[in-house]
Amino acid sequence: MRMNAKAAAPELPAFQAFQFAFARHIRDPKVNPCPRGVPARRMKIYNELLFNNLEGFLLACFPVLRQILGKRKWTALVRDFFAGHRCRTPFFRQIPDEFVQYLQTGRGVRETDPPFLFELAHYEWIELALSVSNQDTPAGIDPQGDLLAGVPVLNPVRSLLRYAYPVHRIGPRFKPAAPAPEPTHLLVFRKMDYAVRFIHLNPVSARLIALLDAGNLTGRQALARIAKELKHPAPDTVIAGGQEILENLRAEQAILGTCRR
Repeated sequence: MRMNAKAAAPELPAFQAFQFAFARHIRDPKVNPCPRGVPARRMKIYNELLFNNLEGFLLACFPVLRQILGKRKWTALVRDFFAGHRCRTPFFRQIPDEFVQYLQTGRGVRETDPPFLFELAHYEWIELALSVSNQDTPAGIDPQGDLLAGVPVLNPVRSLLRYAYPVHRIGPRFKPAAPAPEPTHLLVFRKMDYAVRFIHLNPVSARLIALLDAGNLTGRQALARIAKELKHPAPDTVIAGGQEILENLRAEQAILGTCRR
């Protein structure tokens, strides 16, 4: 005779049942009652301590989002994250990573959300993500190499971003209700002194970075391809302007040099 799987499941030992009840209450004390035998006053202190610690890590990473939402909506958002998201890492510094994942895949869009909520959060998070990256600088770079004749080497600690909203301008006095007519392109990278730098790119510069990302085109080849895509009547003009862009990016340490041959 087949047994009902639910009925056959063994009961949890008392200490484990208490642990689960304790954790459920900490995550969402309004929904889950305080475990029996725990003084309410002490439990309240413990609840506030853990929630405040979590909120503190998020506040350090998302200050503009907190300003935009205001205290009530921000607290509700953090509480919902704490109650419903299952983190996959034990490291405190990765709590913001989990928060971004929660906004992108776990929470879904709410009617009362600012339309730019996820993009703004991602924009604020990327600085932390790059600042703690353990990506190494590749060997075999000529810092003074010819950026047109050689293959430019991009800073390995970088991210080329494309947003529908001008996230770098959003703040309490600027809250766009709709996407901008043109997307916002940003190059974010970590300099040698570990400072994270943001550069606002035009579409041509963003395309140039995207072409160089594969690491198999010389600067001249990448710029010639752009000139062809633009159907520009004077490709040499595009290449000359592009060379200036490449040199500026090298001065900023977004480009580290060229591959040694």
